[in-house]
Amino acid sequence: MAITAALVKELREMTAAGMMDAKKALVETDGDMEAAVDWLRTKGLAKAAKKSGRTAAEGLVAVSVDGGKGVAVEVNSETDFVAKNAEFQEMVGGIAKAALGVADVESLTAADLGGKSVADTITDKIATIGENMSVRRMASVEGDVVAAYVHNAATAGMGQIGVLVALKGGDEAFGKQVAMHIAAANPQSLGEADLDPAVVEKERQVQIDIAKESGKPDAVIEKMIVGRMKKFLAEVTLLGQQFVMDTDKTVEQAAKDAGAEIVGFVRMQVGEGIEKKEEDFAAEVAKAVQG
Repeated sequence: MAITAALVKELREMTAAGMMDAKKALVETDGDMEAAVDWLRTKGLAKAAKKSGRTAAEGLVAVSVDGGKGVAVEVNSETDFVAKNAEFQEMVGGIAKAALGVADVESLTAADLGGKSVADTITDKIATIGENMSVRRMASVEGDVVAAYVHNAATAGMGQIGVLVALKGGDEAFGKQVAMHIAAANPQSLGEADLDPAVVEKERQVQIDIAKESGKPDAVIEKMIVGRMKKFLAEVTLLGQQFVMDTDKTVEQAAKDAGAEIVGFVRMQVGEGIEKKEEDFAAEVAKAVQG
């Protein structure tokens, strides 16, 4: 695979590595971006890359809560301009409320929204606004208390990041604090038991490779790996993270002190995990000139 300047730039932005180190990593991994990040980490040349995915698609995430149930829905548009459109926002709010009564996206598109299905409503809006739109995904939580928070809100209940937190015990005020924490800290799972085993194993292998580079004895390496994996799990699990409202406590301890148990959460960000090809305008012009 050709190692382009754009690939090197992207890797540098992800890892803060130097230009030559980024290029070497891509050469060593045949242009595989994820493998290149791991290669740099093994050599001590990069921090762990964030797993949130590159935000590319536009649109809004809307949250809606009714008693002990909360839903988050992502509705995509082609441009940010449409996401700021009052008609689009009204439609997204209606879709989020309709989502409270269904179990999945397929059921949501068939749900009633003012006498029409959600799918037909979107089709009509595409015709009037002139831009493609779609309901991409939805997620829900249930608990004694459900709290919601929207970061970078475009209007009430919707914005770039929507968070829901379900509690057993506790109150909405504490739930909202946790939701704000989740928006900022972006945990990968509630606790260690909920974390994807493949993610844990991959991190363990990276830490083994890093430790081996140190040249220390096996017994020391083993202790290093145990300590580093403990730190990793504390960083990526909600319950293990330091609570942003009180950094002397973990989120788990803060919940206990508030008389609550966190039983679930959803963090949804617009365009998360979708890659959109970036157009190189200068290259396009040069190509046109060449015929």
